[in-house]
Amino acid sequence: MVKSLAESAALTSIPSDYTYSTKPIEPATSDIEDDPIPIIDFSLLTSGNPDQQSKFIQDLGKACEEWGGFMLINHGVPENLMKAMIEACKDFFNLTEEEKREFAGKHVFDPIRCGTSVSGRVDKILLWRDFLKIIVHPEFNFPYKLTGFSELALEFCKRIRILFRELLKIISKNLGLEECYIEKTMDLESGFQLFAANLYPPCPQPELAIGIPPHSDHGLLTFLTQNEIGGLQVQHNGKWVNVNALHNGFFINIADQLEILSNGKYKSLVHRAVVNNKATRISIAIANGPSLDTIVSPSVELVNSESHPGCVHSNEI
Repeated sequence: MVKSLAESAALTSIPSDYTYSTKPIEPATSDIEDDPIPIIDFSLLTSGNPDQQSKFIQDLGKACEEWGGFMLINHGVPENLMKAMIEACKDFFNLTEEEKREFAGKHVFDPIRCGTSVSGRVDKILLWRDFLKIIVHPEFNFPYKLTGFSELALEFCKRIRILFRELLKIISKNLGLEECYIEKTMDLESGFQLFAANLYPPCPQPELAIGIPPHSDHGLLTFLTQNEIGGLQVQHNGKWVNVNALHNGFFINIADQLEILSNGKYKSLVHRAVVNNKATRISIAIANGPSLDTIVSPSVELVNSESHPGCVHSNEI
């Protein structure tokens, strides 16, 4: 595990296998005054005030179209539950390597997979992170280690699925579709949900290593929360922008299958995770998608005569 490597007293530089770049990774733009990451207040939707609800709908549509991601605040998931999830993930990563090895899966669709950068090779470069990935819907799986971890995760993932479906109703309307179009065509009752916890230990040469390289997510929407340590960066107008977590907020990004369904109106957000040499970052990403039997293709209503739509089976990406 990278955690054990990082805790080695003799480590002063990264092994060559972890060198992602021989030049310092391009610094992020942490503050773009004209283009701050959108903040969406979920309480406006539930306020009962038509003007506030209209503002929420407009703000969400603009964020999806212009950024492909946004911070969601006042979402109703209890702060103590979010904090407890981060702490429980920390406790899991603190288990011995032998204990964690019990959950080492071999296939991408194994219900539970615990691993490290070896499972995330990109051009033979190892990633500076350890991970725990679990399929939590349509069937809930979870490691039996750590008292209460499974119960916390079950409640956490249920609440996110509720938010996910509510947001997709508004997204569906913003795309000019029926409110329940996405929910029905994507068979969200049996939708796929993946719980992914990532641990990024301090790195002696963070400018040369990478936690996760630039990528977009599978599925429809991904929800992310993290501890107080930054590291998530998103690509916007050709620049990298730091995502500084708001207190008790989720960062939510558009994923590949929503880009396909929207016929490209909403773009899947490219993002990456960088590392630091001072503190351990822990993030929890919950990826939400259609059922694995669903064929994802552009909505007929969004396809015009000049479009060349494609389609993809949900278990192929």
